Amino acid sequence: METESPNKPKVEDSGGILKQNREFLDFFWDIAKPEQEIRLKAIENLLQYLETSERDDELKYTLKRLIDGLAATREVARPGFSLALAQVAQHFESIPLQGILDQIKEKHDLQKVKKKRLRHAAFGNFFGVLALFQSGRLTKEPKVLLECVQLLQSLAQYREHLKDLPRKTLVDILSETTESEFEEVLYGSLKTDLSSAFSTPEQLHLLLVAIQKFPGVLKPKRLKKLLGTSTVVTDENIPKLLEILKVSAKSVKMDRILPPLGLDLLRLSLNEGTFELFWKEIVEKGLLLDKAAPCSFMCYRLLGAALPHLSLSELKMVLHGEVMLHYGKNVIATQLPGRVKFGPEMETYVDAFLENCDDPDKQLTVMKAFSTLTNQGNPVITSSWKVVRHLQSTALLDYVDYLKQMFLNPDLEICLELYTRRQNPEKILQPEQCIFRLRKWIVSRLASIIDNPWLKKDEDLVMDITRFIFFYSFFEALKPTLDIPETECLLQVPLDEDTRSATADSFFSLLNYLNCLPVLGENPEAANLNKKHVQGVTADGQLWIYCVSQYASALLSRKKYVRAVKPFTDEEREAWERMLQCVDELRKKGDKSQNMKLSAFQRLGLLIGIHLFKAPTESLELLKDFHHCMDKVLEKECKKKKKSADDEEEPEWIEVVVEILLSLLSQQSKFIRQACTSVFKQICSNVTEKALHLILDVLDPEKDHDEDRALLITDEGKKAKRTSSESESEDNSDEEKSSEEEDEDDNDDSSDNEDKEGDEREGDSAEELEENDSESETEPVDENFRMGLIKALQAGNALPREDEASDEEDLDDEAMMSLDENLAALFAEQKKRAQAKKDEKDQQRKEKILVRDFKIKVLDLIDVFLKKQPENPLVFGIIEPLIAVIEQTMTGKSDQQEQDFLQKTADIFINQLCKSKRYCKDVSSFKDKLYDMMERLVKRARKQTDSSVALYCFSASLYIFRVLRGNISEVPVPPVVQSKKKHKDDEQRDDQEQQGIPVGDLDIDRVKAIYQEALTEFMTKRNSALTGAMFVDLFVRFPIICLHLLDSTVSFITEGVRQHQQGQACLLVQKALQIRELRQSMTESELETLLKQVLSQIHKSLKTVNGFKVKVDQEKVLKCLELTSWVAKIIKQQKLNIELTNMVPDLLAMAQMEGFGRSVQLDNVYWNIMRPLGYSRPKKAKKQQPLVTESTESTKKKKKGFLPETKKRKNRKKVSVGQQKEITGSSNEQSGEGHRGKKKKNRKRKISESGDKNGLGHSSPAKQNKVQSENTNKGKDRTETDKSKKKKHKKREHSE
Repeated sequence: METESPNKPKVEDSGGILKQNREFLDFFWDIAKPEQEIRLKAIENLLQYLETSERDDELKYTLKRLIDGLAATREVARPGFSLALAQVAQHFESIPLQGILDQIKEKHDLQKVKKKRLRHAAFGNFFGVLALFQSGRLTKEPKVLLECVQLLQSLAQYREHLKDLPRKTLVDILSETTESEFEEVLYGSLKTDLSSAFSTPEQLHLLLVAIQKFPGVLKPKRLKKLLGTSTVVTDENIPKLLEILKVSAKSVKMDRILPPLGLDLLRLSLNEGTFELFWKEIVEKGLLLDKAAPCSFMCYRLLGAALPHLSLSELKMVLHGEVMLHYGKNVIATQLPGRVKFGPEMETYVDAFLENCDDPDKQLTVMKAFSTLTNQGNPVITSSWKVVRHLQSTALLDYVDYLKQMFLNPDLEICLELYTRRQNPEKILQPEQCIFRLRKWIVSRLASIIDNPWLKKDEDLVMDITRFIFFYSFFEALKPTLDIPETECLLQVPLDEDTRSATADSFFSLLNYLNCLPVLGENPEAANLNKKHVQGVTADGQLWIYCVSQYASALLSRKKYVRAVKPFTDEEREAWERMLQCVDELRKKGDKSQNMKLSAFQRLGLLIGIHLFKAPTESLELLKDFHHCMDKVLEKECKKKKKSADDEEEPEWIEVVVEILLSLLSQQSKFIRQACTSVFKQICSNVTEKALHLILDVLDPEKDHDEDRALLITDEGKKAKRTSSESESEDNSDEEKSSEEEDEDDNDDSSDNEDKEGDEREGDSAEELEENDSESETEPVDENFRMGLIKALQAGNALPREDEASDEEDLDDEAMMSLDENLAALFAEQKKRAQAKKDEKDQQRKEKILVRDFKIKVLDLIDVFLKKQPENPLVFGIIEPLIAVIEQTMTGKSDQQEQDFLQKTADIFINQLCKSKRYCKDVSSFKDKLYDMMERLVKRARKQTDSSVALYCFSASLYIFRVLRGNISEVPVPPVVQSKKKHKDDEQRDDQEQQGIPVGDLDIDRVKAIYQEALTEFMTKRNSALTGAMFVDLFVRFPIICLHLLDSTVSFITEGVRQHQQGQACLLVQKALQIRELRQSMTESELETLLKQVLSQIHKSLKTVNGFKVKVDQEKVLKCLELTSWVAKIIKQQKLNIELTNMVPDLLAMAQMEGFGRSVQLDNVYWNIMRPLGYSRPKKAKKQQPLVTESTESTKKKKKGFLPETKKRKNRKKVSVGQQKEITGSSNEQSGEGHRGKKKKNRKRKISESGDKNGLGHSSPAKQNKVQSENTNKGKDRTETDKSKKKKHKKREHSE
């Protein structure tokens, strides 16, 4: 028998196969490998080889080798040999299956095999039968089929090794067997297993498969002989079936799947007509009541898997039963952390059912059942359940009607209400609250149907849902009318304010989605509009928001049948009508050049008009501005007044639009924010400089106008304390509530009758009270209050006057009462003043939060403008305001909102501005201004104290540099031309520079002066905000400026103010020399002169190095050596006549300095330079550890609390004089005796040392070199101190 081992075993080669072809044997080694691709390829090659060779001896050897491999000790090898045997048996039908089976039984005989090999032999038999079954020939030979089935039956007793694999294979064989073969061949052999079907899950599954596959053989009469009953699911068999299902459920606990036995039993109960008995008795009263979690999850999986197989009546029974209730409890309970979530798995079951179901009634029944599974009125499924995408059109319409009917007439009795153990019965919500929760979910469910992009829907359905939500947000029906379908069904339970507010929020969210909705329909018009990426319109080109406004206008005109919840005033109604009139005029305009502008105005006007229903006061002012703007755009002014010289110019229409957008952004509504962004996208091409400054003035930290404060501070209290992300999703109803609560709090605080009102305010937290107390302690005493207090006391004779003597007589009762009244009035007035100061501080804090929130929203407009108009010259006006915002934000206090504002500003500045691939091409008209801006930005970077802020300024200057240089990437760069002649003429050199590095229309002298000054400051000033990374970016991106700054940079290698600057100069020179364009622009002689100058500066800089005690010295030397290495590489490539030998003495001397070998990187770069010069890297000498390190390590690793070696008892024994001489003469022996107590540690140390010597250590070579170098430097001093200590101990012993 072959044994698997890493080395190839010796195989008897009687026929000389091994000598003939070694490639043939390699196939079997590849078959045993764990990689599936290698195994499949080896099997394929083996089959091709056997077909071409046609040699019987190789085929026999193949069968022998494959059968031996079925029992391989490696588990990954067995499936490979089994598959290979199946393929060989399938391709070579001349091989009898009986012979293969006999070889398998003989080779893996379970009766003769040793006990250690029993497991492998059992697997060999199993994989052998599996190979015969996979060959596809097993059913053609009944005798072999019968023997294979009997062999699998005998393998069932080895369950500890094979588990249920034989039974599963037996089921697979039955599924491929015909009914006649089963009755004639297999029935007699399987009769025993079928009769004992209620013993194990595997035997029951075998019976169920046989009944399902061969109903003509296992008829009721035969089943009665086998089982005692003509059907499987009976009252007598329920306990047995229940126990088997429990075992099966627990067997797949870790797999989290439905056992096939459960699904087959469910199908059998449906065929037998006993499904109700199976579901009620086995599932609900059996498995579901078991406390084990696998049983409960099996019930849930049976529920999901049963959906496609049930009739309509059976679906209603199952979906309104106990299993559904328990599933709802599991969904609620899994919201806690650490619980197994079954909701996603149930969603897959329902999704698969709805996708494959063609019956709309069944689809509607399932959706209704899951929508009415509620917990205190709120359905347990999410309102955005994605399974709705598979509903047919009929089922979808019926489901929408059902949701609308439940909203109008909520019936909690038909809901399957559930409660969990954690819910307190005393805190169960009232029916009104449950109805509110249910209606809120229904509205969200209706809106999500439109939001679902995978759901096929038509325009009528979208408009129907939109009208329904809009109607019940702002209107109520008085009488039914056919013109308005929403009035036909009156509300049984009236809507409260909270429900209408939640419905209004859903409506505006839905309206926001409609503005971005692609064109619906499959007609050519819709396809054409979708190709143009037109959004927010119907197939006929009308805006969705315009359709909603027409419906709203119709509702306002039917006062007899419909009434608004908040009726319009005459002024508001007039503004609404005028808005519709303006929109109609815009729609009539057919000028194509103004399409985007007119569409934006339509959206803006309709947006403000629709918002009249929610916030009429704010929207009314905005509509006035909108109408004024419309008059200027459409030129509809009836009378134009003559302007005098003193009159101010009226603003452009775009400026008015921007002001309107800013006013809308001040409101706390996510819908308005996104709508303003979409409108601004369409008009940003018309933005003027004044309009852009209106946006930038909001961000300017120095401009904080009172009118902006009045605009922004519209809500107070809790609203002001929220972050920007939270405030976006809130609505104005919450604002009204919070303002009302604050008004109540203010009224309570203003009363003077109670003493502890300030401490009992609901809006104050404990931290604020502590802060107020601390502030009151630190605040100076009010002199007016002090003088008033003195006067009150003197008036009541409680305090003597300055010119009077003190009177110690007590006051009478009347004087005391009058004094108390005066003091009470005085303290009440002082308390009002203190409260006024506190309210003012709170107002300022709230104002700051709201202003910051408003600025974050305004940044969206800047982001849109930079994305849509990167080539607009107005972009340059955004640079400095954004930098001012970054400066102000980084220097101030940083709370979370401040950090969000800073992060968003920095992202827009870097990603949308500095890194933008598109920029303004024509800058000839304002080129001088750009040069001035570049100079200002560089100076601004130099003046900064924070290098991160300086980086933003410097990056902006590089952006200006790129714009001024122009688009030169399209200009082809000429090939490298190395001229051997010396060019001394400067003009000729400039021509070559422009050949190698395109300049464009750049004023290089002016740019050079700007960056030269910055470079000089960086290299000569100790505390500079500029960094080397900034100039590296400058050199790499713009080689032309690098060429002009290179000479001064080389001089700073030695003239830098500190080692850091000198190292950065080396880095900049190295980056410059790595630029190909720069080397191309220089002649050979110029390049040679430059390199000689660089080497000279490096030589001078290295001479100043005295050691490596400080890290900056090490970094400086590293940069110098890296630059030297790169120069040497250029010299070798260009074959220049430059020698490095004059640097060798200094380099050799530097290597001898203390601390040189501490840095592995420095050591590697050093020897990369010295190796071409003829110096080889010396090998590190191995450390002599036995003599030196033992004493040092013993002293170093000495534990606290232990006696030293000289104080131990064994060293105090009396010895002879001769022995004392031996002790004094051999200190090494004594040290060895002193360490006898540490034999185990020494052994471990020796093992580790020997392992290190043999290369078995785990530490890296770099770390070993570093440790060795440190030990060699410090080992001498340590050993000397150890020796002196030992001598002192010896003298003490001799004296004793």
